[in-house]
Amino acid sequence: MLRSKQKPKVQDTGYVLFDVYYEDGSRRSNRRVPRTATLEHDVDGAVRQVIEEQDRDIAEKSGRPPLAITKIVRSA
Repeated sequence: MLRSKQKPKVQDTGYVLFDVYYEDGSRRSNRRVPRTATLEHDVDGAVRQVIEEQDRDIAEKSGRPPLAITKIVRSA
């Protein structure tokens, strides 16, 4: 009996993507935020907190100060 090849199931990555805009006019696209942060009561605050933590880690490694975030938008 021959079996047809099944398509692999798409795995849930557990992340939601956001675009982050900074005060200097720059934008960082597709920043990954754990899906659990989007389940919080204060979604905007939780997402901002995760991204600011990521920015602090990046700034520490690069030796540059983190930029101030002006807005965060869910990626399309």
